[in-house]
Amino acid sequence: MSIQYYHHGRFRVAGGVIPDAITAYCVYGDPENPCIVFPTCYGGKLDSQGYLVGEDKVLDPRKYYIVTFALFSDGESSSPSNTPAPYNGPYFPAVSYEDNIRAQYTVLTQKLGIKKVFCVIGFSMGGQQAYYWPVVYPDFVERFVPICGSARTSPHNKTFLEGPKAALSASKDFDDGHYKTTPQHGIRAFGRAYSAWAYSQEWFRKKLYLFDETYSDLNAFLREEWEAGFLNGWEANDLLTLLHTWQVAGISTVRDNGDLGKCLSAIKARGLIMPCKTDLYFPASPEDSENEMLYLNNARLVVIPSIWGHMAGGGANAQDDTFLQREVKKFLEEQ
Repeated sequence: MSIQYYHHGRFRVAGGVIPDAITAYCVYGDPENPCIVFPTCYGGKLDSQGYLVGEDKVLDPRKYYIVTFALFSDGESSSPSNTPAPYNGPYFPAVSYEDNIRAQYTVLTQKLGIKKVFCVIGFSMGGQQAYYWPVVYPDFVERFVPICGSARTSPHNKTFLEGPKAALSASKDFDDGHYKTTPQHGIRAFGRAYSAWAYSQEWFRKKLYLFDETYSDLNAFLREEWEAGFLNGWEANDLLTLLHTWQVAGISTVRDNGDLGKCLSAIKARGLIMPCKTDLYFPASPEDSENEMLYLNNARLVVIPSIWGHMAGGGANAQDDTFLQREVKKFLEEQ
């Protein structure tokens, strides 16, 4: 994997401007093949996209030209952690999904010469981007696959995010984003506040957090997976700025004056909507996916039948991954 960087120059975003905005991305395969866009999720970096990309995977570089994009604020594209003053750290402007999509479109059309995207596929925040694409550029995208994502972040989802956000921002070492060293207390608290939402209640009852005795108990799982996961790969201001992008999501902010049903009904691209039955972030029923299907005119709903909750869509276990890849493969090959 070789990360490439596109410099946009001065780039307007929802919260102001990034003087030298950068989009990080990777490409796989032959540009003569149909183009598939696969953007990152919350907690995901470009190197985490491999669970769907490869010659033995549904996104096969021998068949498709795959472009993976890093979200603004993920630490690879422009972020609080890598932007120089005066927009460094807590001064970094708020960024929307629409800002990300516009930046990605520029890379595709101006740098890579793409005339049409065959499919946009994404998990979680990547799934929300998949919903945005056929709204922002309705004649550019032929298909879209949101996996464990929604067209609008629900009030319940927004409230869940307030928990880890408050745990980090209120910590004694966060210092309103002006910390000089890693805010260990805050990031560890962030990970623990976040962790319970990622899996279903049944997943915890069955003690799947032990991962075949990899972990001795629940606390070891929380410390090694959730505390270490954010401590080792993420910067605190990046976490909060990216979380804001997620919280304010809604495709009808792009058009239709907030009328989500009208906005969904206008989507022309063919869709495969893939929630997980037990997802606590983006529930399949009734809110989010089933309600969205009432308005989508050219989409199919396939629910992942898993107790792994939200993580079922992110390559967390072989059984769900097999189901997911099989359904996506069928969809991509439909005439």
